[in-house]
Amino acid sequence: MERLAAQAADDLAEAPAEEIIRWAVQTFGDRLCITSSMTDAVIVHLASQVHEGLDVIFLDTGYHFPETIGTRDAVSAIYPVNVINVTPSRTVEEQEAALGPRLYGRNPDLCCYLRKVVPLERALDPYDAWITGVRREETAARSDTKAVMWDPRRQMVKVNPIVAWTQEQVDQYIADNGVLVNPLVYDGYPSIGCATCTMKVEAGADPRSGRWTGTGKTECGIHT
Repeated sequence: MERLAAQAADDLAEAPAEEIIRWAVQTFGDRLCITSSMTDAVIVHLASQVHEGLDVIFLDTGYHFPETIGTRDAVSAIYPVNVINVTPSRTVEEQEAALGPRLYGRNPDLCCYLRKVVPLERALDPYDAWITGVRREETAARSDTKAVMWDPRRQMVKVNPIVAWTQEQVDQYIADNGVLVNPLVYDGYPSIGCATCTMKVEAGADPRSGRWTGTGKTECGIHT
């Protein structure tokens, strides 16, 4: 599998997103899934144009904006995919009882680990590969991301069809195809995570500057 990923990374380095997804579908079949934060449905729309019925994993942390939950429900209703709602082993109330209130403020890395990373590990277990909407320009940590990669921590193939896209390309794809977008995006939230750790971004600022503001944190841990 690791050699397969390395070969595909070379073969598909300059390939269009649809071709990358088609390769993943043909290679992994029903052992392939998508993950989505529900900031928009670009990756869901792209994948569903290639193959209907793919599983879409959504991490329901218990801290999401109502608009994000609404976007998840709309994606499930509109697109020919199977949305799977994944929750942590503890509710927010149970976590606060065990670890104290506002863990997201005191130790955001641990909170992300418990409410995102660990649930995702469990959810990905039935699959050999997963499709993400990661793009190189989003953060410095993602700048060397390839279209296809081997994920050594999870021992599976990670497929990033729009890794080379700019935000302008994303916006154009949304406009051209009428893709569903979380309404918060149009209210100054270009990168959306938990409501507890996401702030509105001023026009022209780094789109991810509203995430974990003041903590120095730029990633939840899923993609690093």
